[in-house]
Amino acid sequence: MVLADLGSRLRGALSSVESASDDEINSMVKDVCTALLESDVNIKLVVRLRDNIKAKIKTELSPEETTANKRKKLQKIIFDELVALVDSHEEPPKPKKLSTSTKVINGKKKKVAKTNSHVIMFVGLQGAGKTTSCTKLAVYYKKRGFKVGLVCADTFRAGAFDQLKQNAIKASIPYYGSYLEQDPVKIAYEGVTKFKSEKFDIIIVDTSGRHRQEQQLFDEMVQIGEMVQPTQTIMVMDGSIGQAAESQAKAFKESANFGSIILTKMDGHAKGGGAISAVAATKTPIVFIGTGEHVGDLEIFKPTTFISKLLGIGDIQSLIEHVQGLNLQNDENHKQTMENIKEGKFTLKDFQNQMNNFLKMGPLTNIASMIPGLSNIMSQVGEEETSKKIKNMVYIMDSMTAQELESDGRIFVDQPSRILRVAKGSGCSAVEIEMVLQQHRLMSTMAKSAVAAGGAPGAPGANPMAGNPQMARMMQQAQSNPNFMQQAMSMMGGGAGGAGGMPDMASMMNNPQMIQQAQQMMRQNPGMMQQAQQMMQNPGMMQKLMSQFGGMGGMGM
Repeated sequence: MVLADLGSRLRGALSSVESASDDEINSMVKDVCTALLESDVNIKLVVRLRDNIKAKIKTELSPEETTANKRKKLQKIIFDELVALVDSHEEPPKPKKLSTSTKVINGKKKKVAKTNSHVIMFVGLQGAGKTTSCTKLAVYYKKRGFKVGLVCADTFRAGAFDQLKQNAIKASIPYYGSYLEQDPVKIAYEGVTKFKSEKFDIIIVDTSGRHRQEQQLFDEMVQIGEMVQPTQTIMVMDGSIGQAAESQAKAFKESANFGSIILTKMDGHAKGGGAISAVAATKTPIVFIGTGEHVGDLEIFKPTTFISKLLGIGDIQSLIEHVQGLNLQNDENHKQTMENIKEGKFTLKDFQNQMNNFLKMGPLTNIASMIPGLSNIMSQVGEEETSKKIKNMVYIMDSMTAQELESDGRIFVDQPSRILRVAKGSGCSAVEIEMVLQQHRLMSTMAKSAVAAGGAPGAPGANPMAGNPQMARMMQQAQSNPNFMQQAMSMMGGGAGGAGGMPDMASMMNNPQMIQQAQQMMRQNPGMMQQAQQMMQNPGMMQKLMSQFGGMGGMGM
């Protein structure tokens, strides 16, 4: 997860408030400010944030309120102020698909574009990740149905065109560049003209960078801008420079007058928070943040969503959009799985498809950050351990024969020797094979229950919240209480390490500590018992949500 350390410290500060006394509140505010300062946020911005928080606490909190109410208001105050810290309050331009009309020209019908192509020009210093970000953005828009073209106008760096060409070929995106022409202005103009004539919706132009802010770089940017007339100019900035991002952004703004920013290298640096707040101070919107080296590691930046993930509140809507962006409804294996579920079947092959779909969703920490409270659990369990368990499950199913995958798993009960053969082939133990089979049986039961409860789950594009007010209420409860999911997981027997199978219910019922945790959880969340009863009456409810997420039930959650 981006800024995982800052997020855990902010969550720790908020959870330290128990009685909501003045001392606890002051200590919490101090911890929040210290965490921000250590993430390289400018001290003036932190002082302003602290003063705003204290002023709101004085006006909005009254001594007569209950402790629970005070904690909710405190969380809301911290949330609003952190959002204001990273929000530029500016909206970047959004691309639109070309609309065409048919006209008769010289006695022939021709399609004429009503609108112009959306031209995006990338600028920035060398090494910030412009060329990679160009491909990432092209892939992002391509997935959303836009016709995208890439133009390499970087003639300064050796190998720039080769890099863009390789990335474009890998992502199946049209590109334009030249090994012979040395004038970047001419290349940019020819490339944009070519793609415009071919009715491309979005044209992305990659420009040259330098090691430092040279006047030659700015002059070249101005010349390319005058020739291609970009609809949007995006500056790519290295997030690891921290609060120095503000001066760099201002220097570029004076010359290039860019409209938005992409921050890169946000997956592995503690200074990212400083960079985000510094950029927001320049009143320039951040449109995306780079969270890794792969073409899919680009997240759209929304201040409220970003802070929600940081505080562990989660963002279910973003998770649904992320899953829908995978276009699973066009995947033949996914379609076959859905057909099998409708018929009340769930084979090991279907389970394998669901696990592969889950792996397509990206790093587990990114997914966990979208689910209320789960980022806390992932930070305790560790992504490496959980990823290893999931990969072992995939290796196990890859070692099965076609006959075994097409079965409902009973073939392993009838012929136990098959378990030993799969164990040898996958490099796993026989116990792990049994765990995968147990997971499959659990998923199969859930799928059949969902069908019996009223129709097959996971209809493409369906909203799992629709028609399920109980589920919606549970998600609201989870979002208003960051510890809700963690309490629920602890009650179910130990959190996110469930990739190895469901907990032993008998040992849970005989565990005094588990009973005590459950009683405490019910006291803190009086409506939970009623919600649990409602879920028991409708066993398909949770499956409807999980099936939308490409089979997350396979995690044993």
